[in-house]
Amino acid sequence: MDLQNEKCVMVIDEALPLGIIANTAAILGITLGRQMPDVAGADVTDQSGNVHLGIIKFPVPVLRGTKERIKEMREKLYQPDYADLTVADFTELAQGCKTYDEFIEKMSAVPESDLRYFGVAVCGAKKKVNKLTGSMPLLR
Repeated sequence: MDLQNEKCVMVIDEALPLGIIANTAAILGITLGRQMPDVAGADVTDQSGNVHLGIIKFPVPVLRGTKERIKEMREKLYQPDYADLTVADFTELAQGCKTYDEFIEKMSAVPESDLRYFGVAVCGAKKKVNKLTGSMPLLR
């Protein structure tokens, strides 16, 4: 990933309870990590000799969104103009499933128009990511 010309952000529904916000960020981060394993840095050692697993090499701002704005953004990200971006999403449907098999089964029976997105992560060309998210404030 070219850190000068690329960017990665998460947009999470600010109306969600804190625990669901934290869970959404964790799920999106793990999903991105699977898609982009080269962005994690090497393990580091502290002065005491303890090893700490490498963390991501660049910041990932977590932005505030509404369920409507996130839905609109996710639908836009399906368009061919955005096919070169890496996109992860987390939905209410996924959050309510107890197993991955249940998630697969339920997702296959629901049209995209019925999904409620808790959050979306977008990585890729800085200009495209900024076009989608540049006016959004940080989630604090």
